[in-house]
Amino acid sequence: MPIQARPLTREEFAPFGDVIGLELSGGSSANQGTATRYDRIAQLTSSRPGAQPNLAVFRSVAKALPFEVRLLERHPCSTQMFVPLACRRFLVVVCPDDARGEPDVSRLRAFVCGPGQGVNYRAGVWHHPIIALDGPADFLMLAWEDGSARDCEERPLASSLLVTSD
Repeated sequence: MPIQARPLTREEFAPFGDVIGLELSGGSSANQGTATRYDRIAQLTSSRPGAQPNLAVFRSVAKALPFEVRLLERHPCSTQMFVPLACRRFLVVVCPDDARGEPDVSRLRAFVCGPGQGVNYRAGVWHHPIIALDGPADFLMLAWEDGSARDCEERPLASSLLVTSD
């Protein structure tokens, strides 16, 4: 059964992390009144004292929907944030753990992120690597890493899952 990608909303994505976007409120004046500052827009965490923040740029080639999901990954000790620098839309695929701590693919969700939206995955959330839609895309990525296997765990799926557009 194909999974339909839905538009990304804060409410529907909340079990998996934070939506970084332009629908902000409650900011304060900054830079002598030339800007508005919005603090703590995402919950950034790392459970490893020796891990260092890694701010990286990801350059993604474009893929199209429908898209076959063949693996999932997670960062068990750190949140992972993706903020687009140059991007029209991108696909986010997530799912919770099952009782054994493995991906529960029966509860897999897919979201299409529009212009001005980014995501911050909670530590341990299973997700597919970012997929650019409509053209190549550049993203800022932030995660805490120490170079060990706990930085990222991957699970190939027994059979691929098809994500389609809304």
